[in-house]
Amino acid sequence: MPHSIAALNQQTLHMSVLVTPDMVNFSGHMHGGDLLKNLDRVAYACAMRYAACNVVTLSVDKVLFKQPINIGDLITFLASVNYTGRTSIEVGIKVIAEDLKAKSIRHTNSCYFTMVAVGEGNIPQEVPMFVPVTKEEIERHGRAKERREKSLKDGHPRPKANV
Repeated sequence: MPHSIAALNQQTLHMSVLVTPDMVNFSGHMHGGDLLKNLDRVAYACAMRYAACNVVTLSVDKVLFKQPINIGDLITFLASVNYTGRTSIEVGIKVIAEDLKAKSIRHTNSCYFTMVAVGEGNIPQEVPMFVPVTKEEIERHGRAKERREKSLKDGHPRPKANV
């Protein structure tokens, strides 16, 4: 009998990945492209869980590579919906790398994805409005709103049909 996941927090997602040899560059660190691919997957899953419909990536903002990620590290992606527009969802993602041998963790990356909810024919569709409740959500929402206003002021595109 299927269980309902309605009780799950619909605006957050945590995902962990073990960094394997096929994911590293010549220096033994995780290749940036593999990290970006995983970040996009996490943003997709977080936004789709929230909107309950298909989503596409509109933009990626401020991918900061603070520290290298090593082969054998367990990386955990902490994603949350920070803000919603009419059809868009900002997902903030923090990456934590765990050295399993040393039993230590470090914050390696942060970034923001703007995802657009789409329906039939990839036409943007409205998403539920995100209403922050906790102090942390309210702070993240405020910063996301500032980023969105700056982006619109700078002339960055709004979501259109067939994104």
